[in-house]
Amino acid sequence: MTANILVVEDEPAIQELLAFNITQCGYHAIEALDADDAWTHINHALPDLILLDWMLPGSSGVELARRLRADHRTHNIPIIMLTARIDERDKILGLESGADDYITKPFSPRELMARIRAVLRRRAPQMSDEIVTAGGLELSPAMHRINADGAMIDLGPTEFRLLHFFMTHPERVYSRSQLLDQVWGDHVFVEERTVDVHIRRLRQALEPSNHDRLVQTVRGSGYRFSCN
Repeated sequence: MTANILVVEDEPAIQELLAFNITQCGYHAIEALDADDAWTHINHALPDLILLDWMLPGSSGVELARRLRADHRTHNIPIIMLTARIDERDKILGLESGADDYITKPFSPRELMARIRAVLRRRAPQMSDEIVTAGGLELSPAMHRINADGAMIDLGPTEFRLLHFFMTHPERVYSRSQLLDQVWGDHVFVEERTVDVHIRRLRQALEPSNHDRLVQTVRGSGYRFSCN
């Protein structure tokens, strides 16, 4: 699954460079010049991560980060703050405003991409290309392959994303609406029962290898992936 990264930067040359490097690493870059522009994109569809410049015209990056953390719809979006400020107090302020990481300008593209991958691994592991293993299953996002104790399992794209999310968030119970937001995206409007259809297809694909038991129904709550 390709991560959508919102770049909020008011200097066009820097924004273009950031977007280029993000695209080169296989992510999708969305560009915004200020806080209002960023909110327009966010209201259309939630990004998977935000690169946020501290100094923006109008509302600052710190103010936007606080607003994001205060909104129930956006409070879990990972944020990396970009700034020329190097004072420790500024770094603490940026982190306390809700940023997950903080990088000072100038920085190398390699360092930035390493920070992005680290934050995604920590905050949105289903967006990482790293191989995931759980319950006898091995899932490779880059190769779009699933190995079940030596046997390959063929899944459709939605079932693959669903399993990837489950395997990176084991033992937690998710409602149908939460799964729709996390797997389909909060901008996609489909019936909650659609989740049941894809859960059934996922279980059917896992049944020959006896891994369908890993996808459990929690009555009245939703579904969970459990290796216990």
